[in-house]
Amino acid sequence: MSEIRPTKPQAKLGIRRRGIYILPNLFTTAALFAGFYAIVQAMNGLFEHSAVAIFVAMVFDGLDGRVARLTHTQSEFGAEYDSLSDMVSFGVAPSLVVYEWALKGMGKFGWIAAFIYCAGAALRLARFNTNIGIVDKRYFQGLPSPAAAALVAGLVWVMLDQHINGPDVRWLAFGFTVFAGLSMVSNVPFWSGKDINLRRSVPFAVVLAMVGVFLAISSYPEGVLFGLFVAYGLSGYVTALWRVVRRRP
Repeated sequence: MSEIRPTKPQAKLGIRRRGIYILPNLFTTAALFAGFYAIVQAMNGLFEHSAVAIFVAMVFDGLDGRVARLTHTQSEFGAEYDSLSDMVSFGVAPSLVVYEWALKGMGKFGWIAAFIYCAGAALRLARFNTNIGIVDKRYFQGLPSPAAAALVAGLVWVMLDQHINGPDVRWLAFGFTVFAGLSMVSNVPFWSGKDINLRRSVPFAVVLAMVGVFLAISSYPEGVLFGLFVAYGLSGYVTALWRVVRRRP
């Protein structure tokens, strides 16, 4: 019997349904470890380490998919493994970190806020997996879970840098946690950046702006990163409001 070869449309997709590829899954495992490390350090009271670990998980999470596409090692196993890793790193870890840091003394309000965030991350990831190829690729449907995790972890990181204890800003942490959790399951459009063509030439001013951003991050990483993700978290609502205004007669 002759070997059955994939059709051309399947070859264009670059998805291999069988097999486990080491390289992209190493990055996913690194992201998973960073999320697990964040939980352990929160249990030990080292919340700054937890916040940094969540941002490190974001870096590895952004690399695994790109590495898989560049090396043509995409697989169904990798996609499912990535979702499970995201749930730990951007769902469970941020909710437990912020609960241990600020929400623990609020009683039922504290764990309810943490659960809203955790459940929002789970629902967000499930919806994302089922809506692939359906929604507009230029926008995410709801706040992406890594950005939501950056909001929560960034708040913890900035407050600790300013020597502010979690219980002193527990209601602020409560608001950020609930906002991030509900934004993940909303229908608000957030720009995905997938329409950027890295092979296209850009003006020199864009290069200078990128250098400025990197310099700002290196000088005050916790504040700049937190500010960027706060702006991104609000950008979706601005976009939605602008669409509503444009539709008015």
